[in-house]
Amino acid sequence: MLRILILATALATPLAAEPLALTQLTEWKAVYGRIEARDRLPARARIGGTLVTLTVAEGDSVTAGQELGRIVDDKLGFQLSAVDAQIEALTAQLTNAQTELQRGEDLLKRGVSTAQRLDALRTQVDVVSGQIAAQTAQRKVLEQQAAEGRVIAPVAGRVLDVPQAAGAVVLPGEAVALIGGGGFFLRLAVPERHATHLHQGDIIQIETPTGPAQGTLARLYPLIENGRVLADVDVPGLPDGFVDARVVVRLPVAQRSALLVPAHAITSRAGLDFVTLTTPDGPVARVVVPGQRQDINGATMVEILSGLQEGDEIGAVE
Repeated sequence: MLRILILATALATPLAAEPLALTQLTEWKAVYGRIEARDRLPARARIGGTLVTLTVAEGDSVTAGQELGRIVDDKLGFQLSAVDAQIEALTAQLTNAQTELQRGEDLLKRGVSTAQRLDALRTQVDVVSGQIAAQTAQRKVLEQQAAEGRVIAPVAGRVLDVPQAAGAVVLPGEAVALIGGGGFFLRLAVPERHATHLHQGDIIQIETPTGPAQGTLARLYPLIENGRVLADVDVPGLPDGFVDARVVVRLPVAQRSALLVPAHAITSRAGLDFVTLTTPDGPVARVVVPGQRQDINGATMVEILSGLQEGDEIGAVE
């Protein structure tokens, strides 16, 4: 061992000495997060009837206001026909009443009829006109009900579920499709013992199917359920191909002190790792036990588990 140390000392060429100091490292805990839609809104049937058409399936992208299907209630067609018949009959009555009113005005000018009779004819015309207006309004109500047979997407997003099929009978208020919109985020369930270490705005490390990414802790929910705290993480460009898919998320849960040296300051010989120290007696190579690599401000550093102590002066080797 002594020969190895002497050989390492002879081969190492130290540069500028650099005192070793403790560095604060973040402890990360790996948990699973689920990709969820910010809004989950059902596209509901506004009238009851038969779902005659359905134009979407799970996974389709839709826009707000897009027609997803159409519901037909045959009774509305019969009611419209009945209203049209009543309007036609009332229109005939109005034509006859107007003719009678015109005849009464002519007779009054000749002195044959009375003003009381003329007022009765005018009232009859007004009554029939009002009945026609009421039936016309009723027809508009039925037309609006028929138009509400269109199933509309409430928001822009992705179709998550379609519980109905074409030809099914649906009731008013029944969901025809479930739309996920408003963007996608990660929903976490964190053990409550780590909740005090999380703060809104923390940077979260994420392992997505397309590679590593970073997100921001957007919200911590105050209600603890089953020993876990819910949290939402905003991730730019989060893939939404699979909603409720689980991805690995690393949360900052603690801080600890560690001794770090530049990766190029470690040399390996005969299966051992050495770091060259600058001492009053000259450069000395010391055996160390390296740990994990850390990326500190763009530089690759290695944690030293044993072999060095705070205050040692190290020099990189060429």
